[in-house]
Amino acid sequence: MALTPPERVSHLALHSGEEGAAEDYACLARLCKRHAVTPPQPGVNHFSQDFGAFRLRWERHTEFVSYTFFRSGPFEFDAAFREPVIDLVARDWLEDLPDTVLVAAHVALLSRDHPPPTTEELGRVFHPESLSGSLVSGGAAAAFTDFHIHADGFSRVFIHDRHLGTRQAGRLVQRLLELQTYRMMALLALPLAREKAPQIARCERDLAEATAWLVKTDGLAEERALLDRLTLLAASIEGLSAETSYRFRATGAYRALVERRLEDLREQRIPGLQTFAEFMDRRFQPAMRTCQSTAERLESMSQRVARVSQLLHTRVGISVQEQNRNVLQSVDRRARMQLLLQETVEGLSAVAMAYYSVGLIAYALKALKPLPLEIDPEIAAGTATPVVFVAVWLFLRHLRRKILGGQDADTR
Repeated sequence: MALTPPERVSHLALHSGEEGAAEDYACLARLCKRHAVTPPQPGVNHFSQDFGAFRLRWERHTEFVSYTFFRSGPFEFDAAFREPVIDLVARDWLEDLPDTVLVAAHVALLSRDHPPPTTEELGRVFHPESLSGSLVSGGAAAAFTDFHIHADGFSRVFIHDRHLGTRQAGRLVQRLLELQTYRMMALLALPLAREKAPQIARCERDLAEATAWLVKTDGLAEERALLDRLTLLAASIEGLSAETSYRFRATGAYRALVERRLEDLREQRIPGLQTFAEFMDRRFQPAMRTCQSTAERLESMSQRVARVSQLLHTRVGISVQEQNRNVLQSVDRRARMQLLLQETVEGLSAVAMAYYSVGLIAYALKALKPLPLEIDPEIAAGTATPVVFVAVWLFLRHLRRKILGGQDADTR
């Protein structure tokens, strides 16, 4: 929004989550109704309107909603944060806001007609030990804050106009407020990282023990127990990843936005004061590195569990292959024995068939004995014995080949 100093701003950012859009719109509609202002159409993400006593800029983001209240009018530096704009907003409406307040900030934009505040004057409205300030927007303004929440529950930002344009002033206020908001959204992951750190450390110890146990296991039963342990460990790690993945990824995105807003400020040092970038580097970046380290530990542990599981699967696979080889060797030995038995049975069968065949021939010759054929049945039977045996053997061999040939054809 175009701003003409002097201007005072009150800003609220509330964490409503991805599913809070309908409720956020309902709150805005109630405020519009109270001030006889036509509300926007449902589903919009941005709304700006003059409510008479103040101007409102409302924005709905993916996870949070922001209300920024503006009021023009002269003020002295010492009274910059007295009677803020938000005092003009109905108290009961503010108390009914359903979401968690992430950022509550007052911004005072003092015109160039006033002299810049001295260090002593800044020390009366800010905490001197954490005061940060710099020339911003290429030296077009000076901005100061202490990143503290004061007694009224709001942080404070003071801007002294040097030669800002109206749009430039609006962009500067928006960047400073976004810097505060995105910083807090990024820090939402820090409590989560601290909460999950003991669980991650416990999983790392369990993984180290499981890896050491992998070397000592001997036998399928121990390997199966180790596999069950790794499965439970992998489930625990995946559960932690599911709980933290979105928050850590969102933190990375908000961190990038914070760094971009710092670059957009184009800070120039004011002697004796730390810049916003220096404060962020000392107080914000360590928290971000903690979150990043936690996310990387989870990812690394997931990969390590997968590698150990793969090693165990490989080991189990080799054991199974050895067992299969032993089984196949046993089957081969049994097949050879079965073949020998089969050949023995076939030989005995040939002898038995030959014996009975010769016996039948002998009976037939004995029946012909009364006839004057002069054939001795015993001599004839003895003479026919080798011929019958060879014939029976050839017949059995032919029958066997025919059966085996039919099986091969079926296999094909």
